[in-house]
Amino acid sequence: QVQLVESGGGLVQAGGSLRLSCADSGRSFSRYAMAWFRQAPGLDREFVAAISLSGISAFYSDSVKERFTISRDNAKKTVYMQMNSLKPEDTAVYYCAAGSSYRSTFETDYDYWGQGTQVTVSS
Repeated sequence: QVQLVESGGGLVQAGGSLRLSCADSGRSFSRYAMAWFRQAPGLDREFVAAISLSGISAFYSDSVKERFTISRDNAKKTVYMQMNSLKPEDTAVYYCAAGSSYRSTFETDYDYWGQGTQVTVSS
């Protein structure tokens, strides 16, 4: 079982940085690929980034590539996302998710979800 809790969201000015964390209180973290999704008001939830079980491979949506970095620490059962050069359009609730299909951008391929953390970027 995987139980995910996100933290690290907040209010930041455009151009600033935030680091999100997602900790698993279960026992199976290292068996799952991990991903971040986000949902802005009035819009569908969208894929942001994903990382493989080992943490060696990662991929990103075009909208965050070169600005966001996903990483994981299996010993700490935590996945991170460093967000730099933030823009107002990055404002959303950010969710972490665990799934068995690395390289998937589809919500339905992820089995476990956190409750989300709000990120607000002011202009």
